[in-house]
Amino acid sequence: MKAIRIHSFGGPDVLEVETLPDPRPGPDEMLVKIAAASVNPVDYKIRAGTYPAVRADRLPYTLGRDISGRVESCGARVTGFRPGDTIYAMLGIDRGGYSEYVLVKIGEAAGMPRRLDYIAAAAVPLAGLTAWQGLFRHGALHMGQRVLIHAGSGGVGHLAIQFAKAMGAHVITTVSEKHVDFVRGLGADEVIDYERQRFDDIVHDADMVFDLIGGETQERSFRVLREGGILVSTLTAPSPDKAREHKVRATRYTVQESGAELAEIARLIDSGKVTPKVARQFSLREAAEAESFVEQGHTEGKVVLRVAA
Repeated sequence: MKAIRIHSFGGPDVLEVETLPDPRPGPDEMLVKIAAASVNPVDYKIRAGTYPAVRADRLPYTLGRDISGRVESCGARVTGFRPGDTIYAMLGIDRGGYSEYVLVKIGEAAGMPRRLDYIAAAAVPLAGLTAWQGLFRHGALHMGQRVLIHAGSGGVGHLAIQFAKAMGAHVITTVSEKHVDFVRGLGADEVIDYERQRFDDIVHDADMVFDLIGGETQERSFRVLREGGILVSTLTAPSPDKAREHKVRATRYTVQESGAELAEIARLIDSGKVTPKVARQFSLREAAEAESFVEQGHTEGKVVLRVAA
């Protein structure tokens, strides 16, 4: 099989196309023929050597954390899936999706949403699980609450807006001017153009802030929460001192693989309440170009690699 691997850390030029033996599934694994793979910020962070979970002792390394594809064969203990099934999955850090085949553990996968093709389905797993777990597992967001979602037009943000709306929350989001209409179309109740407005002068008594930016934005976000509210971040850990000062809660998390939550997300997608946006497609051999595009930032939705013809 063809795979995109790195043998050293660095810029996009360290990505190499290699031919590897097809993997063989263990008892609890499925061999999946990959149709498409998503490109995420974590991929270029791993490539650059700045992601703590992947150090030099893991090299050579295949990039890519989420995929869509077809089950080719199943291990002896696999239940709930069979050859021919179309699935989508977020892979464990020990395997990569920039390849023609991959081994998927049964707890990582769910049936692909029926409304989506392979390209759109591949855009969902990592970003979708990040949004889902941030809002509901860590933020405990529920109907009627007010949530401020930073970077609402990005891969995670645009799904978070739709998830929160589907659960009956009041959604406020920050984006640049060129993305205002996009997030309004996703259902955001209030849109703040951060280039012209300071969100902390506008938002008050929010139940939750979903921080996808960090830095100064995170620091200013404490001010917009009601007493007892929560700030949830995917980036740097929020200051416990600031949380105590504002009488709120604050936490940072790392997304976890979950086939069960992907199944919940698939149900929302198939109900018509959530639709992923694919900003651009690249071929597998264009992985370096795709990563450079994502690294430039300000992408509306997700970037996906076409793996199978």
